[in-house]
Amino acid sequence: MSASVLFVLGANHHTAPRELREKLALDPGDEAGLHAELAVLPGLAEVALLNTCNRVEFYAVATDSAAPSRLQAAFCARRRFDPVDFQNFRLHLAGREAVQHLLEVAAGLDSQIVGENEILGQVKDAYAAAQARRSTGPVLNRVFQKAFQAAKHVRTNTRIAAGQVSAASIAVDLALNVFGSLSSARILLIGAGEMGEKTARAFQSRGAGPMTVASRRLERAMELAVQLGASALPFEQCESRLAEFDIVVCSTAAPHAVVSAAAAAAALKKRRARPLLFIDLAMPRDVESAVAGLQNAFLFDLEDLAAIAARNRGVREAEAARCRVILAEKTELLWRQIEPRLAAGDGTPSPIAGSGPALADGGPASR
Repeated sequence: MSASVLFVLGANHHTAPRELREKLALDPGDEAGLHAELAVLPGLAEVALLNTCNRVEFYAVATDSAAPSRLQAAFCARRRFDPVDFQNFRLHLAGREAVQHLLEVAAGLDSQIVGENEILGQVKDAYAAAQARRSTGPVLNRVFQKAFQAAKHVRTNTRIAAGQVSAASIAVDLALNVFGSLSSARILLIGAGEMGEKTARAFQSRGAGPMTVASRRLERAMELAVQLGASALPFEQCESRLAEFDIVVCSTAAPHAVVSAAAAAAALKKRRARPLLFIDLAMPRDVESAVAGLQNAFLFDLEDLAAIAARNRGVREAEAARCRVILAEKTELLWRQIEPRLAAGDGTPSPIAGSGPALADGGPASR
């Protein structure tokens, strides 16, 4: 085809249940391998991957009508997932609709917790990673940069983020409901990434007591522990020492559970009826679901936090509708800018490996 096509392909919490999203989630090794395949995929001129706990979405520009199907096949093969089954719950948008989707994602309107703050940083990280791999070009550069501007505009000029809208803040409120006070609660943080750090600081801002950090990389756990004024724990000791803690916050990138129901049950026996709260912020989940059925155990995962936020969002309902109107206007303006370029098939060389300077048409926005 002579014209290029901007499209988004993937799956998210709107289209796929949690069990399927867990199977589709990409770990760092899978990401690297898949990107190597996409770099030489015929007809794929530009691509950026947004891989979070609630979505795996490819934003791309195709110069060949079969490129989206090739991308889908490569992704499904990497995850050992039947492409026919994937068709049943995939997200596939093109043109103006793809533009509006990215703007709404960046602004937090498409999140499970509407208006949450973390997603904008995740979109910026995804764009920066794509630029570092030299897989973006003039179309994606402009669309992503305009998405960041639009997200900033709606957050500044509306109340979309009013109230408790982050997973971290809701997790702290849940802990307060269980324990009343956090001053003497002992907290184990399993996972020393950005989400874990944000949650730890949210707990500390509400007067949390002693905190311990564990990570597969002990040096990373020690580094974060120093920043938090906490102690570090070797990752392999987490399950055997669960009984020492009142609150366990999990946010690893492990492809399987890191806290088993058996380990939780053993810990509860040692605690003599004292409750044990698990906050699971990971996807795939870090805590086996059977833990929820144990006496004196409380387990909340990302979907639980989203449901709580939905009950409490109040004023954000009206603001979300207002934001969508604003973003629709910005989408229309942006689409008028990029549609002629796509129609002409200009500026989108193929394959990606030959796409020219990483900073073509502008560099990544700062965090």
